Amino acid sequence: MTDLSPDLAHHSALDARMVKAVKGIKLLGLVSWPASAQKRFLDEAAQGRYALPVVEYPKYDFGEARRELDAIAREADPDHPLGHYLCDSARSWSIAAALLEALGTPAVTAHSIELFGRPDEPLPGNGPTTREAARHFIDIADELDRELLAPSECVAISATALQLQLQAALDDFFDKRVIEVVLDPDLIAKAAAGATRIRLRHGAAFSDYDRHQLIEHEAFVHSLTALNGREQPHLPSLALSSPRATATQEGLAVFAEQITGSIDIERMKRISLRIEAVAMALGGADFLQVFHYFRDAGQSDADSFTSAQRVFRGVPTTGGAAFTKDTVYLRGLISVHTFFRWALRHNKLLLCRRLFAGKMTLGDVQRFEPLFDSGVLVPPRWLPRWIVRANGLAGMLAFSLFANRIRLDAVAQGEDFLDL
Repeated sequence: MTDLSPDLAHHSALDARMVKAVKGIKLLGLVSWPASAQKRFLDEAAQGRYALPVVEYPKYDFGEARRELDAIAREADPDHPLGHYLCDSARSWSIAAALLEALGTPAVTAHSIELFGRPDEPLPGNGPTTREAARHFIDIADELDRELLAPSECVAISATALQLQLQAALDDFFDKRVIEVVLDPDLIAKAAAGATRIRLRHGAAFSDYDRHQLIEHEAFVHSLTALNGREQPHLPSLALSSPRATATQEGLAVFAEQITGSIDIERMKRISLRIEAVAMALGGADFLQVFHYFRDAGQSDADSFTSAQRVFRGVPTTGGAAFTKDTVYLRGLISVHTFFRWALRHNKLLLCRRLFAGKMTLGDVQRFEPLFDSGVLVPPRWLPRWIVRANGLAGMLAFSLFANRIRLDAVAQGEDFLDL
């Protein structure tokens, strides 16, 4: 273990305090709805009755945790790489705590926007807004000829069969049982991942694309970064799902789907529909209007409920409020993709691997570079295969760098390609 200088030892001790302080701040777990809310709604919907769900939230008091987080931020040096990380992380956790204390009220929206942003914010590089990008993918998906779908894309995989398939793949990857795949009848989402456990909703049906997405997105990004974060001797908070790292985490996970060919246009459509739904809710749409929006877009009643509840987690279902986490997926994807291209151009692809050493932001991994070089932070123990194969990654990124110089709107007519 690397001997620490006084400044590093000071910040490592502050990190240990932060890990202890945030132990009860389980943001996504505490905002989620119980499975009984879905069953009640769908039972009534089957009889043609649609009523706004009523969800009661416990009252939480994280005052002691927030005071400790404020103290940690005061004691950290914002000009030090670890101090900068601790100040930002402590503030992020404090906002999450305030959000949880406001559950069931419109005040959750402001805290959520502070953590995750909103749909009308521009993408990196002053590009289109997140909502405009979402509409682009929705339009493309709607224009796709359904006859192009392969037969395997139309065959449903049961949760039980998927559990066995995922477990076998993960045991093979680790050469032992490190992550357990379990069925959860109380899960509203189709899947959820922690460091050592992936839960699948019992009774849900999955596609072949779902199977690949769960491996690349949930297991080989969310679980691996948590497991690698646990290997950090001086910064154990890198194992935690800090709210401020959400955009990078989800962006990296969707990028992993993309680079491994595990993402399909329907997945992009689902992500994009959620962004549009967040915008609708912020604009005044209630739960039923958002539910019917998803259903009109082709989702089943069960999936429409699941999608709508993501938007209304923690907030009133009457409209004008939203839990905005789903806005980070496209923004995170664009940011991570841009970062990988930048890393190739500047001969810093090692930074991309280091993103897997724990749950961190794109800014963190750049500020942490000297700490990795000195051994204070250790490299990731486990990496997904696509990033281990550096030549393949570099080839894709090099092509992307060049192809982005060609503007499709400058190609006048489709027949121009006949001469190629």
